[in-house]
Parts: sequence; C-alpha cells; structure tokens
Amino acid sequence: MISRELRIQYSEYTGTEALPEPWARLVEAARKAADQAYSPYSGFRVGAAVLLADGTVLTGNNQENAAYPSGLCAERTVLFYANANFPGVPVEAMAITAANARGQVNEPVKPCGACRQVLLETEARYSHPIRMILDGKKRIQVFNGIDDLLPFSFKPASLKG
Repeated sequence: MISRELRIQYSEYTGTEALPEPWARLVEAARKAADQAYSPYSGFRVGAAVLLADGTVLTGNNQENAAYPSGLCAERTVLFYANANFPGVPVEAMAITAANARGQVNEPVKPCGACRQVLLETEARYSHPIRMILDGKKRIQVFNGIDDLLPFSFKPASLKG
C-alpha cells in the first residue's frame, strides 16, 4: 500500500478592500447578480461573475423552478452564456457569492459538483485555469484553478483512456 497526501492551496482575504482591484470589482458584480436571482423556493440567492480575457465582465444568478431539477445554478448560467456568446475568449476569473433572508452568507460559498465539472470543462476548452474567488461575509477565498476544488476529476482526456 502507498499512502499519499493531497494539498490544496488558496489565499484568504478579510474583505473586498484587501483584494486586487479587478477581483474586488468582480465580487461586487457577483453580489449585484445575487440580488437579482430567482429563488422563490429556497430563498438562497447566488450570484456569479466572470472576467473574460478581453476584459468583459458577465454575470449570472441561480434560476429556480418548482420542478427543482429544471433550475440552474449561477455558475453554469454565466459560463454557458460566456461560452455561447464569446466562444474564443477564455475565462480568467469567476467570483461567486450567496445571500439568504438574513443577508450575505458568512462563509465563502462553494460551487456544487455539477458546476465544478462545467468549470473544469471550460478550463480544458481553453487550456487556461480559472481563478476562483469565493465570497463570504467573514472572508474571501481565492483558488488558482478548479483542480484545487475538484481533485481527481474526470477530464476530457479521461475519455481517451
């Protein structure tokens, strides 16, 4: 038997004022998008903002449906829009935030498994890591790419065996 250790690296910030300016703007865009989320069932509003390599900022938010599987997360909403409308432009960074009836959530919000897989595919599509900025009231966590959030992932190369 061989025992191995997995290490994940990320940076932590106390608030948007501590972030580099482009990331702070991205978090603010995600917060505004969360305010516009359609979440009448869960009351959990999620906003995501992406910074494209050409400087374009796009936003998305969660869209719920009474038939829960028919809704879509904020992360996939904005990534699918970006990939459909800016097909040759890599995503540089994504900020994600969430709020509930009491306001912004305390801890940095994390993307679900399906969103992590779509993020991984987007990175693979452009051979370019996506900086992940996960926003919470108590702190903001920044990861250099999706591999730190989805280790041992199923990548496009996995299909080739």
